[in-house]
Amino acid sequence: MVATICVFLATSVLQAKQSASSLRAGTAKIDITPEKPVKMAGYASRTELSQGVHDPLSARVVAFENNGKRLVLVSTDLIGFYDGTADYMTKAILEECKLEPSELFLSAIHTHSAPSPTINKEKGHPNNLEYTQGLKGKLIKAIRDALNDVGPVSVGSGVGYCPIGANRRELNISASGQSSIRLGRNPYGPTDKEVLVVKLAKPDGNAIAALFDYATHATCLGPRNYAISGDVLGLAEQFVEKILGDGKIAPAFAGASGNIDPWFRVLPAFNDEPGWIPEPVLLGTMLGEEIVHVYRGIETPAQQGGEINTAFTILKLPSKPSDESPKEKDLPPTQLALTAGRVGDIAFVGIGCEVLTEIGMAIKAASPYKHTFVIAHCNGAAGYLAPAQLHIEDGYEIRSSPFAPSAANIVVKQAVKMLHEL
Repeated sequence: MVATICVFLATSVLQAKQSASSLRAGTAKIDITPEKPVKMAGYASRTELSQGVHDPLSARVVAFENNGKRLVLVSTDLIGFYDGTADYMTKAILEECKLEPSELFLSAIHTHSAPSPTINKEKGHPNNLEYTQGLKGKLIKAIRDALNDVGPVSVGSGVGYCPIGANRRELNISASGQSSIRLGRNPYGPTDKEVLVVKLAKPDGNAIAALFDYATHATCLGPRNYAISGDVLGLAEQFVEKILGDGKIAPAFAGASGNIDPWFRVLPAFNDEPGWIPEPVLLGTMLGEEIVHVYRGIETPAQQGGEINTAFTILKLPSKPSDESPKEKDLPPTQLALTAGRVGDIAFVGIGCEVLTEIGMAIKAASPYKHTFVIAHCNGAAGYLAPAQLHIEDGYEIRSSPFAPSAANIVVKQAVKMLHEL
């Protein structure tokens, strides 16, 4: 009798431990398409308000929970959170959703065909101010919905490859023999072709989400386009969701893509020429099909294990001297938000800037995890971060960067350190 009771108690304790350490997740999706014409983001030369909607914009949320720890991934079909809107959004989300800073990855796919979020009452357009206020409420609602929806899940991951991203640092030789780097297409430059895919499924095998990470700007469309669109990454999300159906969501995360543009870039509009497939649709579909191929090949494990750990820091990085302040040592540091997290053997690194692809590839190569999502435009928008050797070449990313050449190496080392400490 005593032996029977002991076995029963031991079994109950084991089941309780397994339940406490079981991975749970919830998902949510909310429409964030502007209802009024807005100032669009990404191109200073574009001064008019938007004119119609080509495809809808969404915010997609995946909230993980295990043994009291949480990790919330938020993908928004926006350019990013510039001009103070990152702090504005994250502060409200953390307070309203009771999250720690390390538990939130608030990111954007960096489409240049979406509204420009703003809280600047003096310079911001009234429609954009109204849009941003509404966006805050929508993001909070979506995150709450995802957290309230958590249930047991299994997780699987896979990797594919896609050629739609091209290095944009094109070498130009002038008539006088002077060399310079301009924005264009450099087919021989480094690119990260990996498409990382994470598949979430319920215990009955029904999948609920396909998360993906790919390194490219969403700038197939240029400053003459006035139609609202998620561009390449947003169209890939929509394609995957349409193919997979049944309410599954496909949040996109822009990888280290500061110097990567779509193969076809800054076009004036969606080409409606008979027989022509518009380039954003073509490239988004090509990426989407690779995501679906990888997704369908992932076998999710039967168990629901998956330990969660997260970390967050604000780095104070050396700033780049300007013509007005030539002494680097006298410059105040430039701050950069760096977030790290893991769910089992899948890792996430959120970097609050436009990080160039060589940096992302270095982090992934040194990561101790099976797959590592490097997520740009995450929890901040500090400008371009380029590896030291590219500062010698100069170019747009270098000229507009606030960071000194030594900053990139500090970020790589800190990100890898945080991953190992998880």
